[in-house]
Amino acid sequence: MYAKTYRWLGLAALAVAGVAQAHPGHAEGALAGLMHPFMGWDHLLAMFAVGVWAAQLGGRAQWLLPVSFVACLTVGAGMATSGLVMPMVEGGIAASVLLLGVLIAMAVAVPSALGAAMVGLFALFHGYAHGMEMPAMSTPWQYAAGFVAASMLLHGMGVGFGAALRRRDLWLRAAGAVVLMAGGWMSAGVV
Repeated sequence: MYAKTYRWLGLAALAVAGVAQAHPGHAEGALAGLMHPFMGWDHLLAMFAVGVWAAQLGGRAQWLLPVSFVACLTVGAGMATSGLVMPMVEGGIAASVLLLGVLIAMAVAVPSALGAAMVGLFALFHGYAHGMEMPAMSTPWQYAAGFVAASMLLHGMGVGFGAALRRRDLWLRAAGAVVLMAGGWMSAGVV
């Protein structure tokens, strides 16, 4: 029963995402932060894929990878709002989607700590973009609370989706291949 619910939630999240990259300025504060991950395929796919890979790894990874991502996402946003310069942000975001697709499609199994470090690195790029795209009138902590909540929701949906497909390895790998292709397409557009 829960597996079907998570699948439908995942499909609903994908359906509401905009085709364009994430855009600032649609709302302010927590609402802007909450909407941001859903406004672009790059953020939506990466956060959802982190949850899927975490479920595929199983065990501690199911909570450790999402927690690592959210923590580093917040650090990346703080870097952006404090004026630090991070090179190749869009390329890093596109590469994260591509690599997460590879990890899922190839069923790459790594220790939980290594997986957490990998997604943490990816999250720095996503967080930096969130911080740079914060609407001018937003309160930073409210905006951050919104994008953290949305990220956790996407991770949870990804974990649920991955857990539902864990016994159907071919389907899980196929989902990874779709993420991989999307990441390739994004990477081609970034170069």
